[in-house]
Amino acid sequence: MRILITGGTGLIGSALARELAGSGHEVVVLTRNPAQAGGLPPGITAAAWDGRTVEGWAHLASGAGAIVHLAGENIGAGRWTAERKRRIRDSRVRSGEAVLAAIRQAAPRPPVLVQASAVGYYGPRGDEAVDESAPAGDDFLARVCVDWEASTAEAETLGVLRPIIRSGVVLARGGGALPKMLLPFKLFAGGPVGSGRQPLSWIHLADEVGAIRHLLERGEATGPFNLTSPEPVSNREFARAAGRVMGRPSFLPAPAPALRLALGEMADMLLTGQRAVPKRLLELGYTFRFPRIEAALADLLGKRRPHAA
Repeated sequence: MRILITGGTGLIGSALARELAGSGHEVVVLTRNPAQAGGLPPGITAAAWDGRTVEGWAHLASGAGAIVHLAGENIGAGRWTAERKRRIRDSRVRSGEAVLAAIRQAAPRPPVLVQASAVGYYGPRGDEAVDESAPAGDDFLARVCVDWEASTAEAETLGVLRPIIRSGVVLARGGGALPKMLLPFKLFAGGPVGSGRQPLSWIHLADEVGAIRHLLERGEATGPFNLTSPEPVSNREFARAAGRVMGRPSFLPAPAPALRLALGEMADMLLTGQRAVPKRLLELGYTFRFPRIEAALADLLGKRRPHAA
């Protein structure tokens, strides 16, 4: 079937596109710069869009088997000024509104829309285990996630199944957050961030892609799904695992005041967190390839799997 992916040249979107194309699907990635998306594998084509409207691509939604909506500006790309926060929100909401407009116009309509979101939806929750039934938080990221999810909610009234993927920190080789997280360890200066007690809800890129594919292939999947490992860790546990896998020390903390001085409000993303668990994904029968952090890091770093702690 034909599957449209917004944000299809990003970390998750490009990996998902390769996976789906490798399984015989026709994949169309929507991107602002199709000319720069050259060298795509067989089965994947690029189509231009501006991230805000349906101009030039709405016809692709007609008869498509699914749309996977991943587009949104990188929240970790810079200090959260008022302008950056506006762009973070608008890039998600306006692109979602465009996807919804395309679905309204489509004939026939795609039966499935996978809507991206994040575990930031729940706000800072301490060490409480949080499943998909938990209410939304009230900090900046939580409000963004609420608006992001709401931007395509009308699709459900049009007969479209809408699984919402609330992703944790996606760990990947050579991209995303992991290289930044591991840089201090490479410099022999790794350790916990702040108190180290804050939870880290994470997922290996292979499981992020595998879970999205699982939701696409299960015809009844709808509503929110936490895309996180079933074994979240504390920041201190992550530091210890990274140190063991890399053979580096893991005891030098990054003090919270220094992070707040350097990053401003964005530091809250590192100093707080959620212990999100994938209750509904497990109930739907998904089996994780990398449920434990050390095995995930060993795979991503090309190391021999460490002994269980």
